[in-house]
Amino acid sequence: MTASDPAVPDIPDCTPTLLRSLFLFEKLDDDQIAELCRVGRIEVIEPGLVYAEGEPATCFYVLLEGTVVLTKLSGSHQVETARTDHRGAYAGAWTAYMGDRVPQVYAGSMTVPDRATFYVLDAGDFARLMADWFPMALHLLEGLFFGNRNAREILDQRERLLALGSLSAGLTHELNNPAAAAVRATSELRDRVVHMRHKLGLIASGAYDPAVLQTLIRIQEEAVELVGKAPTLTPMEESDREDELGDWLGDHGIEGAWTYAPTFVQAGFDVAWLERVAAAVDSTILASAVGWLAHTIETELLMREITDSTSRITALVGAAKQYSQLDRAPVQVADVHDLLDSTLVMLSGKIGKGVDVDKDYDRALPAIPVNAAELNQVWTNLIDNAVGAMRGTGTLTVRTRRVGDVVEVVIGDTGEGIPDDVRGRIFEPFFTTKSVGEGTGLGLDISWRIVDRHGGDIGVESRPGRTEFTVRLPVDGSEGESNE
Repeated sequence: MTASDPAVPDIPDCTPTLLRSLFLFEKLDDDQIAELCRVGRIEVIEPGLVYAEGEPATCFYVLLEGTVVLTKLSGSHQVETARTDHRGAYAGAWTAYMGDRVPQVYAGSMTVPDRATFYVLDAGDFARLMADWFPMALHLLEGLFFGNRNAREILDQRERLLALGSLSAGLTHELNNPAAAAVRATSELRDRVVHMRHKLGLIASGAYDPAVLQTLIRIQEEAVELVGKAPTLTPMEESDREDELGDWLGDHGIEGAWTYAPTFVQAGFDVAWLERVAAAVDSTILASAVGWLAHTIETELLMREITDSTSRITALVGAAKQYSQLDRAPVQVADVHDLLDSTLVMLSGKIGKGVDVDKDYDRALPAIPVNAAELNQVWTNLIDNAVGAMRGTGTLTVRTRRVGDVVEVVIGDTGEGIPDDVRGRIFEPFFTTKSVGEGTGLGLDISWRIVDRHGGDIGVESRPGRTEFTVRLPVDGSEGESNE
Protein backbone atom coordinates (compact mmCIF):
# COMPACT_ATOMS: atom_id res chain seq x y z
CA MET A 1 0.00 0.00 0.00
CA THR A 2 1.45 3.38 -1.05
CA ALA A 3 1.13 6.82 0.49
CA SER A 4 -1.16 7.79 -2.39
CA ASP A 5 -3.59 5.01 -1.48
CA PRO A 6 -6.88 6.66 -0.38
CA ALA A 7 -7.06 4.23 2.57
CA VAL A 8 -4.02 5.92 4.11
CA PRO A 9 -5.05 9.20 5.77
CA ASP A 10 -3.14 12.36 5.00
CA ILE A 11 -1.42 13.56 8.17
CA PRO A 12 -0.91 17.31 8.17
CA ASP A 13 2.36 18.79 9.25
CA CYS A 14 2.65 20.40 12.66
CA THR A 15 3.14 24.05 11.80
CA PRO A 16 3.08 27.24 13.87
CA THR A 17 0.10 28.44 11.84
CA LEU A 18 -1.84 25.27 12.61
CA LEU A 19 -1.18 25.41 16.33
CA ARG A 20 -1.77 29.15 16.63
CA SER A 21 -5.22 28.65 15.14
CA LEU A 22 -6.19 26.74 18.31
CA PHE A 23 -7.54 28.83 21.19
CA LEU A 24 -5.41 26.82 23.62
CA PHE A 25 -2.15 28.04 22.02
CA GLU A 26 -3.05 31.38 20.41
CA LYS A 27 -1.32 33.48 23.11
CA LEU A 28 2.02 31.62 22.99
CA ASP A 29 5.07 33.32 21.48
CA ASP A 30 6.94 32.07 18.43
CA ASP A 31 9.54 30.13 20.43
CA GLN A 32 6.87 28.35 22.43
CA ILE A 33 4.89 27.42 19.34
CA ALA A 34 8.07 26.13 17.73
CA GLU A 35 8.81 24.01 20.80
CA LEU A 36 5.30 22.51 20.67
CA CYS A 37 5.85 21.54 17.05
CA ARG A 38 9.23 20.05 17.92
CA VAL A 39 8.09 17.84 20.83
CA GLY A 40 4.51 17.17 19.74
CA ARG A 41 3.01 15.37 16.78
CA ILE A 42 -0.12 15.15 14.67
CA GLU A 43 -1.99 11.85 14.77
CA VAL A 44 -4.94 10.59 12.78
CA ILE A 45 -6.89 8.05 14.83
CA GLU A 46 -9.34 5.57 13.39
CA PRO A 47 -12.81 5.07 14.96
CA GLY A 48 -12.70 3.31 18.29
CA LEU A 49 -11.15 3.60 21.73
CA VAL A 50 -8.34 6.14 22.13
CA TYR A 51 -7.63 5.46 25.80
CA ALA A 52 -9.42 3.73 28.66
CA GLU A 53 -10.19 4.89 32.18
CA GLY A 54 -7.62 3.74 34.70
CA GLU A 55 -4.81 3.19 32.18
CA PRO A 56 -1.52 5.08 32.68
CA ALA A 57 -2.01 8.62 31.37
CA THR A 58 0.71 8.96 28.74
CA CYS A 59 -0.61 11.61 26.34
CA PHE A 60 -2.37 14.96 26.17
CA TYR A 61 -4.75 15.24 23.18
CA VAL A 62 -6.02 18.38 21.42
CA LEU A 63 -8.74 17.88 18.80
CA LEU A 64 -8.02 19.27 15.34
CA GLU A 65 -10.76 17.60 13.35
CA GLY A 66 -13.52 15.09 14.10
CA THR A 67 -15.61 14.25 17.15
CA VAL A 68 -14.63 12.90 20.55
CA VAL A 69 -16.80 11.12 23.12
CA LEU A 70 -15.72 11.12 26.77
CA THR A 71 -17.19 8.54 29.13
CA LYS A 72 -16.76 7.57 32.77
CA LEU A 73 -17.37 4.22 34.38
CA SER A 74 -20.34 4.13 36.77
CA GLY A 75 -20.52 0.64 38.23
CA SER A 76 -20.46 -1.56 35.15
CA HIS A 77 -21.91 1.13 32.88
CA GLN A 78 -20.09 3.67 30.73
CA VAL A 79 -21.76 7.05 31.24
CA GLU A 80 -21.20 9.64 28.53
CA THR A 81 -19.92 12.87 30.10
CA ALA A 82 -19.11 14.88 26.96
CA ARG A 83 -19.42 14.71 23.18
CA THR A 84 -17.89 17.47 21.07
CA ASP A 85 -16.50 18.36 17.66
CA HIS A 86 -15.19 21.69 18.90
CA ARG A 87 -11.77 22.35 17.41
CA GLY A 88 -9.21 22.76 20.21
CA ALA A 89 -11.08 20.63 22.78
CA TYR A 90 -8.55 18.78 24.91
CA ALA A 91 -8.43 15.68 27.11
CA GLY A 92 -6.05 13.07 28.45
CA ALA A 93 -3.09 13.54 30.78
CA TRP A 94 -3.93 17.10 31.74
CA THR A 95 -2.87 16.58 35.40
CA ALA A 96 0.62 15.42 34.43
CA TYR A 97 2.09 18.70 35.72
CA MET A 98 1.28 17.58 39.30
CA GLY A 99 3.60 14.60 39.02
CA ASP A 100 3.35 11.67 41.40
CA ARG A 101 1.31 13.67 43.93
CA VAL A 102 -1.81 12.44 42.14
CA PRO A 103 -2.41 9.13 40.35
CA GLN A 104 -1.27 9.54 36.77
CA VAL A 105 -4.04 7.56 35.13
CA TYR A 106 -6.77 8.53 32.73
CA ALA A 107 -9.79 9.76 34.71
CA GLY A 108 -12.16 8.57 31.99
CA SER A 109 -12.25 6.97 28.57
CA MET A 110 -12.12 8.65 25.16
CA THR A 111 -13.43 7.24 21.89
CA VAL A 112 -13.84 8.65 18.40
CA PRO A 113 -16.93 7.59 16.42
CA ASP A 114 -15.24 8.57 13.13
CA ARG A 115 -11.70 9.18 11.97
CA ALA A 116 -10.27 12.14 13.94
CA THR A 117 -7.10 14.22 13.92
CA PHE A 118 -5.27 15.32 17.08
CA TYR A 119 -2.27 17.26 18.18
CA VAL A 120 -0.63 14.89 20.68
CA LEU A 121 1.85 15.78 23.40
CA ASP A 122 3.52 13.20 25.61
CA ALA A 123 2.65 13.58 29.31
CA GLY A 124 6.25 14.20 30.34
CA ASP A 125 6.69 17.00 27.80
CA PHE A 126 3.37 18.54 28.78
CA ALA A 127 4.39 18.58 32.46
CA ARG A 128 7.80 20.11 31.65
CA LEU A 129 6.37 22.86 29.44
CA MET A 130 3.74 23.77 32.04
CA ALA A 131 6.43 24.10 34.72
CA ASP A 132 8.77 26.14 32.48
CA TRP A 133 6.26 28.45 30.84
CA PHE A 134 3.56 28.97 33.46
CA PRO A 135 5.15 28.64 36.94
CA MET A 136 2.70 31.02 38.60
CA ALA A 137 -0.33 29.46 36.93
CA LEU A 138 1.00 26.06 37.89
CA HIS A 139 1.17 27.01 41.57
CA LEU A 140 -2.34 28.45 41.41
CA LEU A 141 -3.71 25.30 39.77
CA GLU A 142 -1.98 23.07 42.29
CA GLY A 143 -3.30 25.14 45.17
CA LEU A 144 -6.81 25.02 43.76
CA PHE A 145 -6.68 21.27 43.11
CA PHE A 146 -5.20 20.20 46.43
CA GLY A 147 -7.04 22.87 48.41
CA ASN A 148 -10.39 21.70 47.10
CA ARG A 149 -9.49 18.08 47.64
CA ASN A 150 -8.32 18.67 51.21
CA ALA A 151 -11.35 20.80 52.02
CA ARG A 152 -13.62 18.11 50.63
CA GLU A 153 -11.92 15.40 52.67
CA ILE A 154 -12.12 17.48 55.86
CA LEU A 155 -15.76 18.37 55.36
CA ASP A 156 -16.56 14.84 54.26
CA GLN A 157 -15.11 13.61 57.55
CA ARG A 158 -16.98 16.32 59.45
CA GLU A 159 -20.22 15.25 57.76
CA ARG A 160 -19.65 11.70 58.98
CA LEU A 161 -18.78 12.90 62.49
CA LEU A 162 -21.89 15.09 62.62
CA ALA A 163 -24.00 12.11 61.59
CA LEU A 164 -22.24 9.96 64.17
CA GLY A 165 -22.87 12.55 66.87
CA SER A 166 -26.53 12.73 65.96
CA LEU A 167 -26.80 8.95 65.98
CA SER A 168 -24.95 8.67 69.29
CA ALA A 169 -27.29 11.19 70.90
CA GLY A 170 -30.30 9.31 69.58
CA LEU A 171 -28.96 5.95 70.68
CA THR A 172 -28.11 7.31 74.15
CA HIS A 173 -31.65 8.63 74.48
CA GLU A 174 -33.15 5.35 73.34
CA LEU A 175 -30.94 3.31 75.67
CA ASN A 176 -31.62 5.58 78.63
CA ASN A 177 -35.37 4.90 78.69
CA PRO A 178 -35.28 1.08 79.04
CA ALA A 179 -32.21 1.26 81.28
CA ALA A 180 -33.97 3.69 83.64
CA ALA A 181 -37.08 1.50 83.57
CA ALA A 182 -35.03 -1.58 84.46
CA VAL A 183 -33.33 0.23 87.36
CA ARG A 184 -36.65 1.48 88.71
CA ALA A 185 -38.30 -1.93 88.32
CA THR A 186 -35.37 -3.61 90.06
CA SER A 187 -35.66 -1.22 93.01
CA GLU A 188 -39.38 -1.86 93.34
CA LEU A 189 -38.87 -5.60 92.93
CA ARG A 190 -36.47 -5.56 95.87
CA ASP A 191 -39.19 -4.00 98.02
CA ARG A 192 -41.73 -6.60 96.89
CA VAL A 193 -39.33 -9.41 97.68
CA VAL A 194 -39.05 -8.07 101.25
CA HIS A 195 -42.83 -8.28 101.56
CA MET A 196 -42.80 -11.78 100.11
CA ARG A 197 -40.22 -12.83 102.72
CA HIS A 198 -42.54 -11.56 105.44
CA LYS A 199 -45.36 -13.62 103.95
CA LEU A 200 -43.05 -16.63 103.87
CA GLY A 201 -42.36 -16.13 107.57
CA LEU A 202 -46.08 -16.00 108.22
CA ILE A 203 -46.57 -19.25 106.31
CA ALA A 204 -43.72 -20.91 108.21
CA SER A 205 -45.36 -19.95 111.52
CA GLY A 206 -48.31 -22.17 110.65
CA ALA A 207 -50.82 -19.34 110.38
CA TYR A 208 -52.33 -20.90 107.28
CA ASP A 209 -54.10 -24.25 107.16
CA PRO A 210 -52.28 -26.56 104.69
CA ALA A 211 -55.42 -26.94 102.57
CA VAL A 212 -55.92 -23.17 102.44
CA LEU A 213 -52.27 -22.74 101.61
CA GLN A 214 -52.58 -25.16 98.68
CA THR A 215 -55.61 -23.20 97.47
CA LEU A 216 -53.70 -19.94 97.68
CA ILE A 217 -50.77 -21.40 95.77
CA ARG A 218 -53.12 -22.63 93.05
CA ILE A 219 -54.76 -19.20 92.84
CA GLN A 220 -51.32 -17.63 92.77
CA GLU A 221 -50.33 -19.75 89.73
CA GLU A 222 -53.56 -18.81 87.97
CA ALA A 223 -52.84 -15.14 88.69
CA VAL A 224 -49.40 -15.39 87.11
CA GLU A 225 -50.94 -16.94 84.00
CA LEU A 226 -53.50 -14.14 83.83
CA VAL A 227 -50.75 -11.53 83.84
CA GLY A 228 -49.44 -12.90 80.55
CA LYS A 229 -52.92 -12.81 79.00
CA ALA A 230 -54.02 -9.40 80.26
CA PRO A 231 -56.17 -7.58 77.67
CA THR A 232 -55.29 -4.13 76.38
CA LEU A 233 -57.77 -1.62 77.76
CA THR A 234 -58.51 1.95 76.86
CA PRO A 235 -57.86 4.59 79.53
CA MET A 236 -61.62 4.83 80.12
CA GLU A 237 -61.95 1.05 80.48
CA GLU A 238 -59.03 0.97 82.93
CA SER A 239 -60.60 3.72 85.03
CA ASP A 240 -63.97 1.99 85.14
CA ARG A 241 -62.46 -1.36 86.10
CA GLU A 242 -60.30 0.22 88.81
CA ASP A 243 -63.45 1.79 90.28
CA GLU A 244 -65.23 -1.58 90.26
CA LEU A 245 -62.34 -3.44 91.88
CA GLY A 246 -61.73 -0.65 94.39
CA ASP A 247 -65.37 -0.72 95.42
CA TRP A 248 -65.29 -4.52 95.78
CA LEU A 249 -62.12 -4.47 97.88
CA GLY A 250 -63.49 -1.65 100.04
CA ASP A 251 -66.78 -3.51 100.57
CA HIS A 252 -64.78 -6.51 101.81
CA GLY A 253 -62.88 -4.42 104.31
CA ILE A 254 -59.50 -4.71 102.63
CA GLU A 255 -57.15 -1.86 103.43
CA GLY A 256 -55.18 -0.35 100.56
CA ALA A 257 -58.00 -1.11 98.13
CA TRP A 258 -57.13 1.79 95.84
CA THR A 259 -53.48 0.72 95.84
CA TYR A 260 -54.31 -2.85 94.86
CA ALA A 261 -56.94 -1.98 92.25
CA PRO A 262 -54.57 -0.61 89.53
CA THR A 263 -52.26 -3.62 89.95
CA PHE A 264 -55.16 -6.07 89.55
CA VAL A 265 -56.46 -4.20 86.49
CA GLN A 266 -52.99 -4.26 84.90
CA ALA A 267 -52.92 -8.03 85.47
CA GLY A 268 -56.32 -8.50 83.81
CA PHE A 269 -58.36 -9.25 86.96
CA ASP A 270 -62.03 -8.41 87.31
CA VAL A 271 -64.62 -8.63 90.09
CA ALA A 272 -65.62 -12.16 89.08
CA TRP A 273 -62.05 -13.40 89.61
CA LEU A 274 -61.86 -11.79 93.04
CA GLU A 275 -65.15 -13.43 93.93
CA ARG A 276 -63.48 -16.77 93.24
CA VAL A 277 -60.67 -15.85 95.62
CA ALA A 278 -63.17 -14.87 98.30
CA ALA A 279 -65.02 -18.15 97.90
CA ALA A 280 -61.79 -20.16 98.21
CA VAL A 281 -60.57 -18.74 101.55
CA ASP A 282 -62.05 -17.90 104.91
CA SER A 283 -63.13 -14.28 105.28
CA THR A 284 -60.68 -13.88 108.18
CA ILE A 285 -57.69 -14.28 105.89
CA LEU A 286 -59.17 -12.72 102.73
CA ALA A 287 -57.28 -9.47 103.20
CA SER A 288 -54.03 -11.34 103.72
CA ALA A 289 -54.68 -13.53 100.68
CA VAL A 290 -55.46 -10.49 98.52
CA GLY A 291 -52.28 -8.78 99.73
CA TRP A 292 -50.27 -11.91 98.95
CA LEU A 293 -51.74 -12.04 95.43
CA ALA A 294 -51.04 -8.33 94.94
CA HIS A 295 -47.39 -8.79 95.83
CA THR A 296 -47.20 -11.84 93.57
CA ILE A 297 -48.68 -9.91 90.65
CA GLU A 298 -46.50 -6.86 91.26
CA THR A 299 -43.43 -9.10 91.32
CA GLU A 300 -44.45 -10.75 88.05
CA LEU A 301 -45.18 -7.41 86.40
CA LEU A 302 -41.87 -5.98 87.52
CA MET A 303 -39.96 -9.01 86.25
CA ARG A 304 -41.73 -8.66 82.91
CA GLU A 305 -40.82 -4.96 82.81
CA ILE A 306 -37.18 -5.81 83.49
CA THR A 307 -37.27 -8.47 80.77
CA ASP A 308 -38.87 -6.07 78.28
CA SER A 309 -36.37 -3.31 79.15
CA THR A 310 -33.31 -5.51 78.85
CA SER A 311 -34.69 -7.01 75.62
CA ARG A 312 -35.11 -3.48 74.29
CA ILE A 313 -31.51 -2.67 75.22
CA THR A 314 -30.34 -5.85 73.49
CA ALA A 315 -32.37 -4.92 70.39
CA LEU A 316 -30.88 -1.41 70.37
CA VAL A 317 -27.35 -2.74 70.69
CA GLY A 318 -28.12 -5.20 67.89
CA ALA A 319 -29.44 -2.36 65.73
CA ALA A 320 -26.30 -0.33 66.44
CA LYS A 321 -24.15 -3.30 65.46
CA GLN A 322 -26.22 -3.82 62.32
CA TYR A 323 -25.90 -0.15 61.49
CA SER A 324 -22.15 0.04 62.05
CA GLN A 325 -21.56 -3.38 60.45
CA LEU A 326 -18.92 -4.24 63.06
CA ASP A 327 -17.04 -7.50 62.46
CA ARG A 328 -18.55 -7.86 58.99
CA ALA A 329 -17.03 -7.93 55.54
CA PRO A 330 -17.28 -4.65 53.59
CA VAL A 331 -19.34 -6.34 50.88
CA GLN A 332 -21.99 -8.83 51.93
CA VAL A 333 -25.39 -10.11 50.88
CA ALA A 334 -27.83 -8.04 52.90
CA ASP A 335 -31.55 -7.42 53.25
CA VAL A 336 -32.12 -3.71 52.65
CA HIS A 337 -34.98 -3.81 55.15
CA ASP A 338 -32.61 -4.79 57.95
CA LEU A 339 -30.37 -1.86 57.04
CA LEU A 340 -33.28 0.57 56.87
CA ASP A 341 -34.72 -0.62 60.19
CA SER A 342 -31.38 -0.32 61.99
CA THR A 343 -30.98 3.23 60.65
CA LEU A 344 -34.50 4.16 61.78
CA VAL A 345 -33.72 2.83 65.24
CA MET A 346 -30.48 4.78 65.39
CA LEU A 347 -32.26 7.96 64.27
CA SER A 348 -35.41 7.45 66.36
CA GLY A 349 -34.35 10.07 68.90
CA LYS A 350 -33.92 12.67 66.16
CA ILE A 351 -37.08 11.66 64.32
CA GLY A 352 -39.11 12.48 67.41
CA LYS A 353 -42.71 11.85 68.36
CA GLY A 354 -44.11 14.46 65.99
CA VAL A 355 -43.10 12.48 62.90
CA ASP A 356 -45.05 9.39 61.90
CA VAL A 357 -42.97 6.69 60.18
CA ASP A 358 -44.86 4.89 57.41
CA LYS A 359 -43.01 1.74 56.32
CA ASP A 360 -44.20 0.05 53.14
CA TYR A 361 -41.83 -2.85 52.53
CA ASP A 362 -41.90 -5.37 49.72
CA ARG A 363 -40.80 -8.39 51.73
CA ALA A 364 -40.35 -10.40 48.53
CA LEU A 365 -37.25 -8.38 47.65
CA PRO A 366 -34.11 -10.51 47.41
CA ALA A 367 -31.04 -9.86 49.53
CA ILE A 368 -28.40 -8.10 47.42
CA PRO A 369 -24.58 -7.84 47.63
CA VAL A 370 -23.75 -4.38 48.97
CA ASN A 371 -21.39 -2.47 51.21
CA ALA A 372 -23.90 -2.35 54.06
CA ALA A 373 -22.10 0.24 56.19
CA GLU A 374 -21.94 2.64 53.24
CA LEU A 375 -25.62 2.16 52.39
CA ASN A 376 -26.53 2.87 56.01
CA GLN A 377 -24.81 6.21 55.58
CA VAL A 378 -27.01 6.88 52.55
CA TRP A 379 -30.17 6.07 54.52
CA THR A 380 -28.92 8.26 57.37
CA ASN A 381 -28.35 11.26 55.10
CA LEU A 382 -31.69 10.92 53.31
CA ILE A 383 -33.76 10.30 56.45
CA ASP A 384 -31.99 13.08 58.34
CA ASN A 385 -32.71 15.53 55.49
CA ALA A 386 -36.34 14.40 55.33
CA VAL A 387 -36.85 14.88 59.07
CA GLY A 388 -35.19 18.29 58.90
CA ALA A 389 -37.44 19.33 56.02
CA MET A 390 -40.55 18.55 58.10
CA ARG A 391 -39.35 20.61 61.09
CA GLY A 392 -40.50 18.02 63.60
CA THR A 393 -44.00 17.34 62.26
CA GLY A 394 -45.18 15.21 59.35
CA THR A 395 -44.94 11.75 57.84
CA LEU A 396 -41.72 9.99 56.92
CA THR A 397 -42.26 7.35 54.26
CA VAL A 398 -39.84 4.48 53.73
CA ARG A 399 -40.92 2.30 50.81
CA THR A 400 -39.24 -0.55 48.93
CA ARG A 401 -40.13 -2.28 45.69
CA ARG A 402 -38.61 -4.16 42.79
CA VAL A 403 -38.67 -2.81 39.25
CA GLY A 404 -37.16 -5.33 36.85
CA ASP A 405 -33.58 -6.03 37.91
CA VAL A 406 -33.49 -3.05 40.24
CA VAL A 407 -34.35 -2.65 43.92
CA GLU A 408 -35.85 0.76 44.66
CA VAL A 409 -35.82 2.40 48.09
CA VAL A 410 -37.94 5.53 48.43
CA ILE A 411 -37.48 8.00 51.29
CA GLY A 412 -40.30 10.54 51.36
CA ASP A 413 -41.34 13.46 53.53
CA THR A 414 -44.21 15.92 53.79
CA GLY A 415 -42.08 19.03 54.11
CA GLU A 416 -42.13 22.22 52.08
CA GLY A 417 -40.40 20.66 49.09
CA ILE A 418 -37.26 21.61 47.17
CA PRO A 419 -37.49 24.89 45.23
CA ASP A 420 -37.24 24.48 41.47
CA ASP A 421 -34.31 26.88 41.20
CA VAL A 422 -32.04 24.72 43.42
CA ARG A 423 -33.27 21.21 42.64
CA GLY A 424 -30.67 20.73 39.92
CA ARG A 425 -27.83 21.55 42.33
CA ILE A 426 -28.67 19.48 45.40
CA PHE A 427 -26.14 16.76 44.57
CA GLU A 428 -23.31 19.25 44.01
CA PRO A 429 -20.55 19.09 46.63
CA PHE A 430 -20.68 21.95 49.16
CA PHE A 431 -24.10 23.12 47.97
CA THR A 432 -26.57 23.56 50.82
CA THR A 433 -29.74 25.53 51.50
CA LYS A 434 -29.09 25.43 55.26
CA SER A 435 -27.75 28.38 57.20
CA VAL A 436 -24.00 28.88 57.54
CA GLY A 437 -22.59 26.35 59.99
CA GLU A 438 -25.64 24.05 59.88
CA GLY A 439 -24.59 21.90 56.96
CA THR A 440 -21.55 21.12 54.85
CA GLY A 441 -23.42 20.47 51.61
CA LEU A 442 -21.79 17.05 51.31
CA GLY A 443 -24.54 14.72 52.56
CA LEU A 444 -26.20 14.19 49.19
CA ASP A 445 -22.88 14.29 47.36
CA ILE A 446 -21.57 11.48 49.57
CA SER A 447 -24.81 9.55 49.12
CA TRP A 448 -24.67 9.93 45.35
CA ARG A 449 -21.06 8.71 45.23
CA ILE A 450 -21.85 5.68 47.41
CA VAL A 451 -24.85 4.69 45.31
CA ASP A 452 -22.86 5.30 42.12
CA ARG A 453 -20.15 2.93 43.37
CA HIS A 454 -22.88 0.31 43.76
CA GLY A 455 -23.86 0.76 40.12
CA GLY A 456 -27.09 2.54 41.05
CA ASP A 457 -28.47 6.05 40.97
CA ILE A 458 -30.54 8.49 43.03
CA GLY A 459 -33.48 10.46 41.71
CA VAL A 460 -35.68 13.09 43.33
CA GLU A 461 -39.22 14.32 42.81
CA SER A 462 -40.47 17.25 44.84
CA ARG A 463 -43.44 19.48 45.25
CA PRO A 464 -44.79 21.38 48.26
CA GLY A 465 -45.94 18.82 50.80
CA ARG A 466 -44.25 15.84 49.15
CA THR A 467 -40.60 15.09 48.39
CA GLU A 468 -39.28 11.63 47.46
CA PHE A 469 -35.71 10.49 46.96
CA THR A 470 -35.51 7.18 45.10
CA VAL A 471 -32.38 5.04 45.40
CA ARG A 472 -32.04 2.38 42.72
CA LEU A 473 -29.68 -0.55 43.25
CA PRO A 474 -29.00 -3.47 40.88
CA VAL A 475 -30.32 -6.81 42.12
CA ASP A 476 -27.18 -8.67 41.03
CA GLY A 477 -25.07 -6.25 43.06
CA SER A 478 -21.98 -6.96 40.95
CA GLU A 479 -20.95 -3.34 41.23
CA GLY A 480 -21.11 -3.30 45.03
CA GLU A 481 -17.52 -4.45 45.40
CA SER A 482 -16.01 -1.42 43.74
CA ASN A 483 -14.14 1.05 45.88
CA GLU A 484 -13.58 4.74 45.55
